Amino acid sequence: MEYKRRIIDLMSIDPLWIFLSMIPGGVGMVLFVYGKKQARWGMVVAGLVLMVYPYFTETITSLLVVGAVLGVVTWAGIREGW
Repeated sequence: MEYKRRIIDLMSIDPLWIFLSMIPGGVGMVLFVYGKKQARWGMVVAGLVLMVYPYFTETITSLLVVGAVLGVVTWAGIREGW
């Protein structure tokens, strides 16, 4: 009989990763709401990206590196006026 892997077996339930993933999600939510109220679509898109990307990172290092890159790109974009 072939062993079937369950989804829960594939998940990494690391408390530090879960806690750290809430930070960009919260920042993304604030950017999304603020950008929507101000009709600044660059902020809306950046907020959505910041809320979604933690679902696709598997390690704490990738979570921090991708978050830092997205934060710098968002900051530079907002300074440029989008």
